[in-house]
Amino acid sequence: MSVSSAAPADPAPAHPATAERHRLGTPGLRRVNLALFAAGLSTFMSLYCVQALLPDMSRDFGVSPSRASLLVSLATGAVAVAVIPVSSLSERFGRTRVMLVSSVAATVVGLLLPLCPTFGALAAVRAVQGVALAGVPAVAMAYLADEVDPGSLGGAMGRYIAGTSLGGLLGRVIPGTLTDAVGWRWAVAAVALVVLASTVLFWALLPPSRFFRPSRIEHRALLDHLANRDLRGLYLIALVLMAGMVTVYNFLTYRLLAAPFHLPQAVVGLISVMYVGGSIGSARAGGLADRVGRRPVLLGALLMTAAGLALTLPPSLPLVGAGLLVFTVGFFAAHSVASGWVGARATTARAQASALYLCAYYLGSSVGGTAGGLAYEHSGWTGTGVYVLALVAVALVVTLDLNGRLLVKLRR
Repeated sequence: MSVSSAAPADPAPAHPATAERHRLGTPGLRRVNLALFAAGLSTFMSLYCVQALLPDMSRDFGVSPSRASLLVSLATGAVAVAVIPVSSLSERFGRTRVMLVSSVAATVVGLLLPLCPTFGALAAVRAVQGVALAGVPAVAMAYLADEVDPGSLGGAMGRYIAGTSLGGLLGRVIPGTLTDAVGWRWAVAAVALVVLASTVLFWALLPPSRFFRPSRIEHRALLDHLANRDLRGLYLIALVLMAGMVTVYNFLTYRLLAAPFHLPQAVVGLISVMYVGGSIGSARAGGLADRVGRRPVLLGALLMTAAGLALTLPPSLPLVGAGLLVFTVGFFAAHSVASGWVGARATTARAQASALYLCAYYLGSSVGGTAGGLAYEHSGWTGTGVYVLALVAVALVVTLDLNGRLLVKLRR
């Protein structure tokens, strides 16, 4: 990704005597929260705007559910590949510059999606869109860790994650409810226009970095982060949780369109309203982690995720709805806490530490989501549920073992 000289650069860092990090209740933090909320909104709307449309695209292009899911997996996989080099660019050229250039590039590419004539062309544009989108998630967490007071960081991270969850909601609900009336192409175009508006808001509100210090682009920091046991655990949690999340939202739509439910596409598209609960849960979990500690909040969120998934297994629409809500709240609460923990645990090269977390996160979405399609095609929703529950179980074990506590207890 190139860095345009026209983009506003991060200024020289302010001296600690003349500037303070943004704290809860200050105008600066409110502006940061609004800007990053808009950034998360536009990024995740773009990333998941095709997910609710997978059944329509399967039918339109004559492809299987697992192949149609590549339209999600290619974009998230491209983000996974791009976040590390993009985060390295931000260490040299500045957080705000990289995020702003990335947001504009992704918006432009998104406008091309409705024009794609074939499945192959659509898949290729989605991959390019994933690369363009990488700049915001690769840098946002490091920007917050740099600019926000540690006592307010969990809440700020939670609000950013709330923006991503609302973006995921609108990216699914808008096209999912429009497609029956205007077709999937116009539905995707509508998302692109909302993304454009959010990007303009992000540009207008984002405060420049005050505590960023440029450093050389080198990869030793990546190796140092990978050598850290706790960070490795957090990266694994990101991978397995996102694999489960994308699996559920990719293939629950196919289940609800089929017997015994036979719901119309417009109604199925509304399942992403559950993301409202995710927005609330992520913001609350971040603040709660600041007060009572990250580990207990993360464990509680993971147990909630597993319980919600279990509720979706019986063929009962009320149970599926309730279970999906609980599952979504638990997932976003866990993601909020784990991502904030990375920023707090890494004392240097935070952008690269966050990028490794996001690389694992989107790798889980890409590989794990496609694997979930194979589980659905071979074993239906029951097999899919068992697959996702196994992933959540891995996250629970890793959380218990952060700092080696589980191993110490077992040795006793």
